[in-house]
Amino acid sequence: MAQTEQVVDKIIEALADNKARRIVKIDLRNIQNCFCSFFVICHGTSGTHIAGLTDMVEEKVREDLNEKPFHIEGADTARWVVIDYGDIVVHIFDKELRDYYQLEDFWADARITPVAGEEEETFSWQADR
Repeated sequence: MAQTEQVVDKIIEALADNKARRIVKIDLRNIQNCFCSFFVICHGTSGTHIAGLTDMVEEKVREDLNEKPFHIEGADTARWVVIDYGDIVVHIFDKELRDYYQLEDFWADARITPVAGEEEETFSWQADR
């Protein structure tokens, strides 16, 4: 089984290569009683883009690290897709839902790191807390 950090890096690589917007990595390892170690959050520009990002994450992680997600939820509507790798949960939103739910703010006590990717606006929170 691949190391958690390797899987996170491969997920981020797949998202960045496919022009995901505002990619962030949230390190939850120091949050007490948290159900996973990392969130990776981004958004796409359309339902087609979100579906493509979902497919590319699953494909890249499977091909390069031989890891498969436990579950994928939301792919049928492609507005908020959750890819569950157990210790890593990937959230791929459409912009409207991402702005509404603001998961980055919910996990404000965690270490949040913006990742290079397609940027369209300034982050509303302080980077790399």
